[in-house]
Amino acid sequence: MSNAALRAPGGAAQAPGRFDDSPFVRACRGQSVSRVPVWFMRQAGRSLPEYRAARGPGSILDAIAQPDLVAELTSQPVDRYGTDAAIFFSDIVVPAAAVGFGVDVAPGTGPVVSEPFRSAADLARLRPLEPETDTPYVIEAVQLLSRSLSVPLIGFAGGPFTVASYLVEGGPSKNFTKVKALMHADPALWHDLVERLTDMALASLRSQLDAGASAIQVFDSWAGILTPTHYAELVLPATRRLFADLESSHPGTPTILFGVGTGELLGLMATAGTSAVGVDWRVPLDEARLRVGPTKAVQGNLDPALCLGSWEVAAAETREILVRAGTAPGHIFNLGHGVLPETDPGILEQVVELVHREGHAGLDVNVGLGVDVDVEVDVDVGATRIDVDDGAGGME
Repeated sequence: MSNAALRAPGGAAQAPGRFDDSPFVRACRGQSVSRVPVWFMRQAGRSLPEYRAARGPGSILDAIAQPDLVAELTSQPVDRYGTDAAIFFSDIVVPAAAVGFGVDVAPGTGPVVSEPFRSAADLARLRPLEPETDTPYVIEAVQLLSRSLSVPLIGFAGGPFTVASYLVEGGPSKNFTKVKALMHADPALWHDLVERLTDMALASLRSQLDAGASAIQVFDSWAGILTPTHYAELVLPATRRLFADLESSHPGTPTILFGVGTGELLGLMATAGTSAVGVDWRVPLDEARLRVGPTKAVQGNLDPALCLGSWEVAAAETREILVRAGTAPGHIFNLGHGVLPETDPGILEQVVELVHREGHAGLDVNVGLGVDVDVEVDVDVGATRIDVDDGAGGME
């Protein structure tokens, strides 16, 4: 790929990025790759002994406020696993906590709110985020990583529904009754809330990109609890605005939208304006490709629980996913959700090696150059046969 400036969808010129030719960035953009890229959500975490040694006790928000520590924790899985991207070590509630809404992250529980969002008066507690003043430690950590990493850094923020759910419910929820009640009983207030949260996410993401992040993932992790109709009416408009405004300020930036249990929402998520859509383990990847359409990359989708058993089980499932990913460009291998704390790091090391060795989606050989490549993989033994036929390339 040339280092000439890219042309963004809106027509604005995008300056070439340091990692434009990396497998991760190219896969996000639906371009041919030298190998299928792989990284893991929550790859920096309690499954790594070096993480536990460096992180120490205390709130994760305290750790996030230490740029040197964040840079170390973010880099650890790249050094150990050889992943093709690093995910910034942070939390989706950092912006809300930084503006003083009263959010903490309780060990073993997750985000908790001392005074949950209940009325229009609580909007005043969500003032605009000013990253240089409110989260300078995020900017400094991203700057450190952008200088030291040899792979792209993925910045991130929480999606509007998921962050709102924590603020309204007061913490993690199984049924999301309070946030659903607000959405439907007072849609005007709901709109004002998600617009505030979208503005905060946008400010945070822009600050991460300005500091050197190469890509963005938005975690709307719990959006799958919604029906397609309610998602389309009450969440998708704010999500679209987030990505449209991000494209306006940072054209051509690779972006990913992810949620758990969103199989019935994938088609809608594909209209949000992202480069790629993250897929959990419940939808076969070939079906996911059909649902998001030929212009979007897909990311996923190994069940994290299958990394807790034997290597033979994890390997078989990894190979099945690689088969279902096909040969067209646009697949980033990942888990269907975050790495579980009890995961053996050795299993993930072998998953990375296997994906790099046996993945075929978008490989440079003929793919993306007007020729289709058909790959058949024997899931039991990993034997591979490649047949080349004339035809149209591209993401399909």
